[in-house]
Amino acid sequence: MGFESIETNRLILQVLSPDDMRDIFESYSKPEIKSILGHRSEEDYQKEEKKQKNGYSSYNRSFKLFLMRDKASNSIIGRCGIHNWNMEHRRAEIGYVMEHENYKRKGLMTEALDIIIDYGFNKMNLHRMEALVGTGNVPSLRLMEKYNFVKEGLLRQHYYIAGKYEDSIMFSKLNHEYMNDQNKQK
Repeated sequence: MGFESIETNRLILQVLSPDDMRDIFESYSKPEIKSILGHRSEEDYQKEEKKQKNGYSSYNRSFKLFLMRDKASNSIIGRCGIHNWNMEHRRAEIGYVMEHENYKRKGLMTEALDIIIDYGFNKMNLHRMEALVGTGNVPSLRLMEKYNFVKEGLLRQHYYIAGKYEDSIMFSKLNHEYMNDQNKQK
């Protein structure tokens, strides 16, 4: 498959668009789709199939999905997404998950986010990148701090997870803030 790929020291990030996802579901069998997208269970596949059937994007929204593949094992170990991408207003939300416990706490998400945040601002021409982080998600809160995202506020009872409502913290980063951070690192 000829997906756009970006390499880091330890990762290969495969970039998938809504068109790529449609082509995958139209062209491959279920076992092939599960392998291509790194689904670890039937439930993972069912969730993805439902997203595909219901439409990944609406008239003014789209996304880029980054499958995180470990170079050493060639396994898909996580996902990052720039989703809820509103092209007219040049804003999107970033989200990420490390799906395999053995790869957590090794700096791999930081390695991926370095590239993905840059991709959002420089390739997708975003003006604003947003992140919604659960109040108890300490690793993600640390990433927001590391990347100098600005805490904007609390969204009360924003997510329904495991039978209860949980709060989210809204973070954002603007293009000029990202560029200033980049200039300071040089």
